[in-house]
Amino acid sequence: MSGAPLAGKVAIVTGGAAGIGFALAEGLAQRGAAVLIADLKGAEAAAAKLAAAGHEAAGVTADVASEAATMAMAESAEARFGGLDILVNNAGIYATLTPQPFEALDIAEWRRVLEVNVIGTFLCCRAALPTMQRRGGGRIVTISSGVAFKGNPYMAHYVASKGAVVSLTRAMATELGKHGVTVNSVAPGFTLSDGVLKNPGLIEGVKEPSLRGRVLARDMLPADLVGAVCFFAGPDAAFITGQTLVVDGGAYFH
Repeated sequence: MSGAPLAGKVAIVTGGAAGIGFALAEGLAQRGAAVLIADLKGAEAAAAKLAAAGHEAAGVTADVASEAATMAMAESAEARFGGLDILVNNAGIYATLTPQPFEALDIAEWRRVLEVNVIGTFLCCRAALPTMQRRGGGRIVTISSGVAFKGNPYMAHYVASKGAVVSLTRAMATELGKHGVTVNSVAPGFTLSDGVLKNPGLIEGVKEPSLRGRVLARDMLPADLVGAVCFFAGPDAAFITGQTLVVDGGAYFH
């Protein structure tokens, strides 16, 4: 990588304190963007790591399922860095889930997964839009999942939520083009993030089937997603919107 294609840009990464989110925040910062990390906890400490490496970064505590918190998040980006150009909707519920048959899923867990993964994405985008409009446009990148296309078993609520994110990405792209805002999605395969590594039951049920299904038969790591997200956030994707790029080592050809 050479140069700083995102120099002068301001990005928010939700769920950016650890795992995939921190890898994405770091990748954006390395490409020149000022980054606001938003998370339920650890955002300021994560931002301090980026600052210590010479990047412009700040952290804010935010629950993406809260309308007030997402509005405050967008306001923080504008107050701290002067605006907002890039929103990466990474926050979501997955790593804490336990695979279960469809009929055994708890309705309260269903509601929380949809509230965070789908409504949270909507709220963050709605909060970011006015600031992006004042900048003359922007880039929204949602993190969906390959499960939306494969219909993986034993995680019906998660699969449904990520299918909704893909559809929401398309719907927002059709509406926000007139504002100069592109909306695209990156769909990861099973990734060994910090949170996943803390859930042995999830690893036991998903890791081996994922490896067997990949053309590139190795574990997927958070770093594997950075290039795709930064592409959609950068100048080379200026005429691309409403698209979903599957990054899973060749498990699903989309």
